[in-house]
Amino acid sequence: MSKGGVSPAEAPALVVSAALMGETAARVHVLTEAEGLVRGMVHGGGSRAGRALWQPGNVVRTAIRQRGETGLPAFSGELLYGCAGRLFSAPLALAMVQSACTLLDTTLPEREPCLPLFAATVRLLSFLGYDAEVSERDGMPHYIQWEAELLRALGFGLDLSACAVTGHVESLAYVSPRSGRAVSEEGAGEWKDRLLPLPAFLRDAQAASTVQDWRQGLALTGYFLARHAFGQRHQPLPAARERLAERLAQMGEAG
Repeated sequence: MSKGGVSPAEAPALVVSAALMGETAARVHVLTEAEGLVRGMVHGGGSRAGRALWQPGNVVRTAIRQRGETGLPAFSGELLYGCAGRLFSAPLALAMVQSACTLLDTTLPEREPCLPLFAATVRLLSFLGYDAEVSERDGMPHYIQWEAELLRALGFGLDLSACAVTGHVESLAYVSPRSGRAVSEEGAGEWKDRLLPLPAFLRDAQAASTVQDWRQGLALTGYFLARHAFGQRHQPLPAARERLAERLAQMGEAG
């Protein structure tokens, strides 16, 4: 932030939450590449046009003006990419967007840069919003890989490079719930029932996957999010994340 109180230049920002603030303003939280999560307000954000612009999931070219040392920053901006509005016919993909925005808003510290996570989030939203039919059918592996990236950004990344027991890189099929490290079929032995299944697509983005694989992947990342990101604060996973898991649980097997 410059000394004059205005960000040096307008920059893309992802809207992660928005709520009415008074009659016409809105309290808005955005994720930026350079400054991480920023909480502020938008004059006129409660109007019809304002609500459409500052909708969670949208990428907005945003300018941030800081009023004093403790005042709430004021945002202004213009739409670069609208994601959620493209997904009204794709409820599963829309649930992914809502879950991702809520997780960002509830896990990230304020004003800490998170360049890799910002890039990963924009990639996810670009994929989901490009074609509603494709994102509804194929978006889940992308979303779960994004949750793994969120865990890395929070300092709790999974280590899926080699078996924690044997050191081998072949036949990795599980993850230790204690260490977050991969375990092979051989290394699991009689302890496999105590390990978390590792779907192949989390190690190879090109691997084919089924609804069962998605359920296992979402359970895997959800376990570590619940333990590290929310459990330490004695909070449950956000309702938006739980709704996504419930929607996935209700789906039949693909094909």
